Amino acid sequence: MTYMKELINYYYNFDVDKVFDNKNCYSFSFMGERFYFVFFNRTKEELNDLILIVNELKQKGLKIHEFVQNRNGFIITNVQDKNYILLRINSKENEIIDFNSICDFSKKYILNNKNSKLYRNNWGKLWSDKIDYFEYQISEIGKDKNIILDSFSYYVGLAENSISYINKINAVFKDNKDEVITLSHRRIFYPNISLNYYNPLSFIFDLQVRDIAEYIKIGFFNNENSLLDLKTYLKIYRLSSYEYHMLYGRLIYPSYYFDIYENIMNNKGSDNDLLKIINESQTNNNSILKINETQNLLKSYYNYFNLC
Repeated sequence: MTYMKELINYYYNFDVDKVFDNKNCYSFSFMGERFYFVFFNRTKEELNDLILIVNELKQKGLKIHEFVQNRNGFIITNVQDKNYILLRINSKENEIIDFNSICDFSKKYILNNKNSKLYRNNWGKLWSDKIDYFEYQISEIGKDKNIILDSFSYYVGLAENSISYINKINAVFKDNKDEVITLSHRRIFYPNISLNYYNPLSFIFDLQVRDIAEYIKIGFFNNENSLLDLKTYLKIYRLSSYEYHMLYGRLIYPSYYFDIYENIMNNKGSDNDLLKIINESQTNNNSILKINETQNLLKSYYNYFNLC
């Protein structure tokens, strides 16, 4: 990594000993601090919004990763026609951000208007476009992916149900959307560590139920008590009728499947990675499909919502 060491020294005046290649980014230590040199694939307008958010969250005491300017005073550094950003890590990299911390984080930054370039909320359109692309991709290059081929139609059907549900709810509440837009994340990973969670490049604005729904879904496949988490969340937050429906619609959408699918198609994973969410598991000594467990959990969610 001699080239990368020289590049970092040139652009940031950091005389580093070692630089580690972490696939799409590079990490190193300098003067007792940790840094990540990461690929930047967002717009400059989005970056301007992110800089303001980072500064405000720092003032509120959150250990958000900071943008580091290069020697020319810019945040973005272009290397071989690719844009990168240097992040200073202000927390322990592997610190676990638990469910309660996620709930608390969503209260730290509420968007009072929808002018931010980071605002996302057209779920139905975004999901529909993604499914169309996946179906095209499967027909072109997925013919040797046996596990995907055996499961793809089921999860596309589940996704289409969620898209139909979301579109219907948006039509019903078209002129009466009682919603709270908060700082959210493109993706919630498991385990949910601070290295990912406090990365400003993952920030977006969306409904306050977004991150909670994603954490509950992925937690289910890692033996978390998803229904308990959901009940806990709904005791803390008083959601509007619209938000209840949107939360349920997002819980239906199988983002966990499509995330793995994309990794496989981008050669970052194996077909076998899907077995965790579709294969057999042991419950009360009876072998049942994980898919069946998922369906039962969605029924539990629905029944609980009816009681709220």
